[in-house]
Amino acid sequence: MSDCIFCKIVSRDIPADIIYEDDMVVSFKDLEPQAPVHILIVPKKHIKNLNTAIPEDKDIVSHIMVDVVPELAKKLKIADDGFRLVVNTGVKGGQTVDHLHFHLIGGRSMQWPPG
Repeated sequence: MSDCIFCKIVSRDIPADIIYEDDMVVSFKDLEPQAPVHILIVPKKHIKNLNTAIPEDKDIVSHIMVDVVPELAKKLKIADDGFRLVVNTGVKGGQTVDHLHFHLIGGRSMQWPPG
């Protein structure tokens, strides 16, 4: 999508502090971190949110959850102490960019309820 900020990061039209990339996703530091470690994991394919994901998107979501998150958590040294993975969906869910993305947050104790 031409007006999507995450699509522009994926295409390198907008710079970002990229820490991981493969053929399905790109991951970069959040511009407004909520913890010492706050990384966004974004599918390269534009998917608006979890409600609009289709069966063909299962491989991307699974790849993020099973492959990318554990690898990044280890690389960022938050795997052993724990971390939070957040996917905001829709306006009331706190989604501010209409492109599916996962927040990997760690490096401090997390509180519950989150907000």
